[in-house]
Amino acid sequence: MFGNLGAGEIILIILVILLLFGAKKIPELAQGLGKGMKEFKKAVKDVENEIKQTEEEIKKEDKK
Repeated sequence: MFGNLGAGEIILIILVILLLFGAKKIPELAQGLGKGMKEFKKAVKDVENEIKQTEEEIKKEDKK
């Protein structure tokens, strides 16, 4: 995914993030990101369930 990133580049990226956001803000950002991912996964699951329900309803109507 990140190609050929070495240890030096990763450390540099982490240092830049620390400078931009500060050590106190990073846990809050990570927590918000985690909550966002959880909500996104829930939304995807809800859409999949809705599609399955619609397919089942269509199959029931076809049998009639």
